[in-house]
Amino acid sequence: MNKFGLIGYPISFSLSPRLFNAAYSGKYAYDLIEEPSFDKAWEIFDKEYRAVNVTAPFKVLAARRADILAPEVQKIGAANILVHTAEGIVAHNSDYLGVLAVLEEAFGGSGAASGATALIVGYGGAGMAAAQAARDLGMDVVICNRTTGKAPGIRPLDEIPLLASVSDILIYCIPQAVSEIDGVKVPMILEAKYKDPCFSDADCDKYYPGTMWHLNQAVKGYEIMSGEKPDVEKMALVYR
Repeated sequence: MNKFGLIGYPISFSLSPRLFNAAYSGKYAYDLIEEPSFDKAWEIFDKEYRAVNVTAPFKVLAARRADILAPEVQKIGAANILVHTAEGIVAHNSDYLGVLAVLEEAFGGSGAASGATALIVGYGGAGMAAAQAARDLGMDVVICNRTTGKAPGIRPLDEIPLLASVSDILIYCIPQAVSEIDGVKVPMILEAKYKDPCFSDADCDKYYPGTMWHLNQAVKGYEIMSGEKPDVEKMALVYR
């Protein structure tokens, strides 16, 4: 059963099929399983696919349904990869692995980030992964979100300008721009959005685009899904 795919809704815009095709020169099928019902999407995956990527709004549900949780999923409570194994369905989170790689590069190694402050804006699946990656690098984490009751200590969006001014990096995980980010001052910015970015012309010392995060998580994720090294150079060409 060497079929792969993506579950979520809506997903017709996803770059995943093109990335997967580039990663393995088209030797494996990769389908968009666009189902509004998680139960239906899970059923299709379970019967027909070796592994799938998972996107909104199913990342938390995927973690809850899997038989085995990778260490990062146990911490985050959300998954973006499901893999059939002899022991059961294993859930992984390559969003976490992708942002971890970007942060290590941004700060010059895992130890170098310790003590720095990360402001996470948005606390959906990507935001939860980013927050955990930053914590695991020893960073102080502050979170702003539209709704403040998702977890203890989350701050409202109108505090972004003040919090950004005392942060080392802003990690933006909301799908669209919000007015509170206008004119923010922060040394480094990483955003999750790889299409129509919100910060491409931001005034900061270092800007890490969503394509960098997305490519990192895809490379690490596809290796988990297939057990084979993907062709990173061909994958990178998809974003051009």
